[in-house]
Amino acid sequence: MHAYFDCFSGISGDMVLGALIDLGVSPRWLEDRLRQIPLEGFNIDVGRVTRHGIGACGVTVGVSGSPPSRNWTDIRRLLEDCRLPDSVKRASLSAFERIAVAEAGIHHSDVDEVHFHELGGVDALVDIVGAMLCIRKLGIASVTASRIALGTGSVICRHGVIPVPSPATVAILKDIPVYGTGIKQELTTPTGAAIVAAVADEIGPLPLMTIRKVGYGAGKRDLETTANLLRIIIGKIDADRPAGDSGRLGRETVVVVETVIDDMNPEIFGYLMEKLYEDGVHDVCWLPAQMKKNRPGTLVQVVCPPARTDTVIHRLLKETTSLGVRYHAVQRKILFREAIEKPSSYGTVRAKRVVTPDGKVRFLPEYEACRQIAIEQNRPLRDVYETLSREMNADMAA
Repeated sequence: MHAYFDCFSGISGDMVLGALIDLGVSPRWLEDRLRQIPLEGFNIDVGRVTRHGIGACGVTVGVSGSPPSRNWTDIRRLLEDCRLPDSVKRASLSAFERIAVAEAGIHHSDVDEVHFHELGGVDALVDIVGAMLCIRKLGIASVTASRIALGTGSVICRHGVIPVPSPATVAILKDIPVYGTGIKQELTTPTGAAIVAAVADEIGPLPLMTIRKVGYGAGKRDLETTANLLRIIIGKIDADRPAGDSGRLGRETVVVVETVIDDMNPEIFGYLMEKLYEDGVHDVCWLPAQMKKNRPGTLVQVVCPPARTDTVIHRLLKETTSLGVRYHAVQRKILFREAIEKPSSYGTVRAKRVVTPDGKVRFLPEYEACRQIAIEQNRPLRDVYETLSREMNADMAA
């Protein structure tokens, strides 16, 4: 399933949650899952509202007591140690890291020591982690978004009066297409910007797709000039069928980031790969290279969504001995796939449904699902994978 975030009136964390709940996620289910963080002193209030005659879901996160103020290190530890699915953890950490990096740059501080209410606030945790849980629950495998609408004017925060869009929002949206509206309100918040930057593979017009459902999430203000809503459209991307090409191929833009290293402890490469995948990249590979002065080296090549380019560059320059990286956008064609769940002898298992160029369908069990079964049942991973592949594709072979 593909989701398109239509940010014609900006984007905020509560607007994202509202639109995803409007698409069918149960608020009670969401609140129960968020308790796994663990996180105390919050509740999610959901109601129906109308903006310019359009019905939408309004979400308010209620916070009780005096929750602790957390820094980026605290947030990272909290999420890494909780019982949420790995994909939700990775996406949530990616969004929070964008806020932390933005704030560190604004305040000239170390990113690991960024310490401010907005990052540690319970409402931000609910908005970001809740959004990632809903995306997974709805079976959304890919996301694109429109250009981001921004307001103008100023707002008051704990640092004083700051311009709109806020410095954090501007920093998070670096390299992402935006446009001004002239509306003197904060349309896009740092939390909303971080969510769309973390999950959107591409920014542009509505892709060629078959619409299945539309959800509307309401902002807090009833604006005069536009409906203060975020619209999320979900459906299936239609196959790209150029003349003379009978295959079912999708086309997308990705960014290749690379650097060549000849002076780093090779043990670090394994850790680097793990962190890059946590950052949400598509692929990572190491290639042998012969460098200047006849030195053997390693070409580090990373393929990532355009919205995650800066995160990858930051990771490479932070974790390796490289003094610089190269990056360029490329086009690629891919087989169409969607995330599904399939019954099996091991129970219901996450898998991918893939359509081959000749229109045939095959199913691929997810590695993490196979790994979990192998650990729990003390079975060889290879046996689990082969059994699931055979069972899932039995109907195709018949």
